Amino acid sequence: MSKGKEILSLLRQLTRSTWFYLLPLARNRRNYILRHQVFDACGENLFWQPRKLPSDPKCIRLHNNVVVAADVTFINHDVIYLLANRMGRGHCCEHLGCIEVMDNVFIGHSARILPGVRIGPNAIVAAGSVVTHDVPPGSVVGGVPARVIGSFDDVIARQMEESQHVTVDDRFDARRIRQAWEWFEHKHQAEPSAECPAPRKESAL
Repeated sequence: MSKGKEILSLLRQLTRSTWFYLLPLARNRRNYILRHQVFDACGENLFWQPRKLPSDPKCIRLHNNVVVAADVTFINHDVIYLLANRMGRGHCCEHLGCIEVMDNVFIGHSARILPGVRIGPNAIVAAGSVVTHDVPPGSVVGGVPARVIGSFDDVIARQMEESQHVTVDDRFDARRIRQAWEWFEHKHQAEPSAECPAPRKESAL
């Protein structure tokens, strides 16, 4: 690629990234992704909260009903080859790996998905996890590196149970916030342990 074409390509990439970052809502970003066929494949009912597009979107496949929370990063390549090529052991190519997210998958805030990983179907990646291996169907994974910590069906069942107590489905509504505190207190009815004393109520004055 000539220097001029390389600069033009970088400018296009920068323009696209900036425009995508400025889109205000997840549905706007989803529509952009679908309209421009950003990924190698993208199924129905995508929710895409991150404001940044992956560096190698054509190495990513998203199936149906995938929910991606804010600040999730998909990593499809590394630059270890630069190190290897300076060691005098011969030529080393840049590593490039694909990522596939199957049906009914939730990826939590700030999770990192590494190359070569398949997630799900029916799986949850906990917030802050670093996923280095495939996520088994029907599982919840978390940690660094991520490992199985629970069951997909159990999490969905707990969410459905909690929903039975919700009468206002708007998280910005004061009544909904009050209901969240009531549910929290219900879950923490047991006496606090010595290691975790009850918080002291401060005076309003």
